[in-house]
Amino acid sequence: MTTVPDRPQDLVVIGGGTAGLVTAVGAAGVGARVVLVEEDRTGGDCLWTGCVPSKALLSAARVAHDARTADRFGLGTAELDVDLGRVMDAVHASQHAIAPHDSPERLEREGVTVLAGRGRLAGPGRVAVDLQGGGSAVLRTRNVLLATGSRPTLPPVDGLADADPLTSDTLWELRELPRRLVVLGGGPIGCELGQAFARLGSDVTLVEFLPALLGKEEPEAATLVEAALRRDGVDVRTGTKGVRVDEGPHGPVLVVAPADGDGAEETVPFDRILVAAGRAPVTDGLGLGTVGVTTSDRGHVVVDDTLRTSVDGVFAAGDVTGLLPFTHAAGAQAGLVVTNALFGLRRRFDADVVPWATFTDPEVGRVGLSVEQARQRYGDDVTVARFDLARLDRAIASKVAEGTVVLVAGPRDRLVGGTVVGDRAGDVVGALTAWVTQGATLRDVGGTTIAYPTFAEGPGKAANEVLRERFLSPRTRRLARPVLGAARVLRRPWR
Repeated sequence: MTTVPDRPQDLVVIGGGTAGLVTAVGAAGVGARVVLVEEDRTGGDCLWTGCVPSKALLSAARVAHDARTADRFGLGTAELDVDLGRVMDAVHASQHAIAPHDSPERLEREGVTVLAGRGRLAGPGRVAVDLQGGGSAVLRTRNVLLATGSRPTLPPVDGLADADPLTSDTLWELRELPRRLVVLGGGPIGCELGQAFARLGSDVTLVEFLPALLGKEEPEAATLVEAALRRDGVDVRTGTKGVRVDEGPHGPVLVVAPADGDGAEETVPFDRILVAAGRAPVTDGLGLGTVGVTTSDRGHVVVDDTLRTSVDGVFAAGDVTGLLPFTHAAGAQAGLVVTNALFGLRRRFDADVVPWATFTDPEVGRVGLSVEQARQRYGDDVTVARFDLARLDRAIASKVAEGTVVLVAGPRDRLVGGTVVGDRAGDVVGALTAWVTQGATLRDVGGTTIAYPTFAEGPGKAANEVLRERFLSPRTRRLARPVLGAARVLRRPWR
């Protein structure tokens, strides 16, 4: 058992997910005294219920889909026998291969003291810990990081809680493939998991309250993803709300109705129901009121752009802040906390240069402002460049030529956002992120040489669509004619 330190600490971290881990290791790396308190497993949602298991499941589903559609390449097709228990074993194997990097043993080797227990703010400069196995301790510290993450929530659907609903937290212990699966929620989690289970063989119905899937993405992205889900057999019902869960003649049913209230109720039978309709910050029992930490109307810990809360010396990062619910965003915030908390700096978190990806097929990668957001900020001084991946040679050769690139430029043609929809879009958006971060212009993007044939060519081709319209025009040809004519007279032919 780890000994509770009796010396004052430079930093106490409450929560062992990405934000907490990166902060603790970074702080210890510069010589700080650091304690990390975690009541469950280090690694957080990303390792145990989020990024890692979902991408492992999506990979298995992609293999099943590719086998089923191999005739695209002139190969014989195959309908694979899907044993969900074995698929989940492979998912868990991926988790356990990564787990040592996030383990308490590794943290201790890096110089972090790890305490298994539940931490809470107990007063200025004090963190109380209810230790696992009994007992408690009070830590003295200059700074605290709140990094307790978030958890899935259930929407107000009558009877839903009694229907043994699955969430992204509980899904991973499933051993049998549901014959009929209802997914509540058409955001990234609902779309990813709905498509995965459809490809593995479930009859999937996806219910989304809003009029379109992926409400934070460009309309083109939502349209392309919805079409792909429908091709995979998903019954997509947008603009639809769940009303209640009833018992039908052949098992449970979800009663649904139009979200606008204009229309009749329908029933959707299911064997299991998966809720992917939002998450809430984990702040209960943290003692926020003890020291006066401010929270938002939705319960998130309020921070400024340096990750400071309303209380001096108390910082927050990751999902508990509600800023951007992504692992890489939590990691970026953690790096700022190390310097800002330990050394009093005021380095700022810029959400406009943090990308994200939805790992449906096709993938969606996004960074910065959408077209609508850019127009709200810059008015008419916005240029939108588009390129259809049906014209991208690598996409054509790989039989995945459905997708698009949307670039958004603001004043002086500087890139302020972009979306990529297509195969490997989550990787391609990395280059877009670099350009947005560096303040590159459309000409910079179009002038960057990219290896051929790759999916990464898409953004440059989009930029060049705009540049071609501007410069390879009748006006340009009129201006060039006299210059070319003079050159023909003045310069002798090559001999």
